[in-house]
Amino acid sequence: MVKDKYIYSLEMAVRDYELDFQCVVHNSNYQRYLEHARHAFLEEHGGSMTAMHAAGVDPMVSKITIEYKSPLRGGDKFVVCINMKREGAKLVFLQDIYNLAGDKLVVKARVEIVCVKDGRLTRGEMFDEVFKDFFSNQE
Repeated sequence: MVKDKYIYSLEMAVRDYELDFQCVVHNSNYQRYLEHARHAFLEEHGGSMTAMHAAGVDPMVSKITIEYKSPLRGGDKFVVCINMKREGAKLVFLQDIYNLAGDKLVVKARVEIVCVKDGRLTRGEMFDEVFKDFFSNQE
């Protein structure tokens, strides 16, 4: 299965209100899918966006590139897949979305995240512990 080449995957389904007048998922919703999967990934590894913000830590998307390959339609089931790496101070999430009907590629995305602590740019050290297993595999 396509999910096997990723460190994390999250299955979801298209909801009717996410469709545009052409009855395909509106392009803005793909960013929501990608973000939801990143947050779920973080939570499954002991992190919490709410707790980080309360501690003065705010991870932010600094750049996102999305290639739209094929549309999702109402009722489609899909999977958001994640790989990640560190590039200097940035966390880079390489995320793909596949339609579960035939494992068809829907979206390829590169999402760059920077971390701010108490209003100052950091290297995002708080993620080093949360994601240590994934970073150690890159060396």
